[in-house]
Amino acid sequence: MSYIKNDSIFWIEVEKIKPNPFQPRVEFDHSKLNSLSESIRQYGVLQPLVVTRKEEIKEDGGLNAIYELIAGERRLRASKLAGLAQVPVIIRDDDEDDSLKLELAIIENLQREDLNPIDRAKAFERLTKDFNLKHIEIGKKVGKSREYVSNTLRLLMLPEEMMQAVSGGQILEGHTRPILMLKDRPEEQKTLFKEILYKKLSVRDTEAIARRIAYDKVRKKDYAIDPELVEFEEKLAESLGTRVQIERKEVGGKVIIDFFTNDDIKKIISILQSEVAKDPNETLNNYENNFENKESELIGQLGKDDSVVEKNDDNEDDLYSLKDFSL
Repeated sequence: MSYIKNDSIFWIEVEKIKPNPFQPRVEFDHSKLNSLSESIRQYGVLQPLVVTRKEEIKEDGGLNAIYELIAGERRLRASKLAGLAQVPVIIRDDDEDDSLKLELAIIENLQREDLNPIDRAKAFERLTKDFNLKHIEIGKKVGKSREYVSNTLRLLMLPEEMMQAVSGGQILEGHTRPILMLKDRPEEQKTLFKEILYKKLSVRDTEAIARRIAYDKVRKKDYAIDPELVEFEEKLAESLGTRVQIERKEVGGKVIIDFFTNDDIKKIISILQSEVAKDPNETLNNYENNFENKESELIGQLGKDDSVVEKNDDNEDDLYSLKDFSL
């Protein structure tokens, strides 16, 4: 069955076209809309919009035609910005159900790659909840695999702040997979998200960090692990400002310190150098303080107890006595 009423293109007033209530796209880039508007102003709308037509009875008994947009909302918005009074449309049958309207809107946006990942996920969610479609059925309708649909829907498990970052292009869809690996560890998840934003982490770097955190979680559940090593890791991580992992081997082991840029390495080296340079001084100061304390104790003790003096005198005699020497 063809859903096109005929092949004719009609020119309809923009005020008569209502938005598609099932439009899956929420975010519209204003700069791109302005660019499209300028193009339309010069060359017109090169591809017709797709609408359905309804007739309503007016108060005076006449008929009023109402058009509902199925596909082309971006072109419609840009046409309004350009000041067009009419736009070209193709009219489809009005007996189409709501699921088909949503399906057509999704397909058009997917074909044009106009939907951001979160809008796409919400559109798929609407197909599953409102129209009871299974993931495999949605995949067939939009020309994608079941796994693609399922993975897209998982994006809605992200916290709102992170979904907004995906919608706004601050992080890539590829970043969301390692973030979702930490969904049961919200603090670690939030920290990783901030690192992606501020350190401009690649998807590969993000995945490596998420795997490391997941590995640490499993490792720390192992009761055979040395709790002292865990404490050392935490202290080093706090001092260096990055993740640290200590791996014990049969003989010795190794310390793994995460970094992302050369500046990070310089910072770590600087911290280590300052600690190394600080240790000898601290040792000397501690020694001097201990010596002074011992000396004070001895002086105090000498003042209180004369027997100590006598004992020391005896010791001094013994020190130079011939009995302590042998030939």
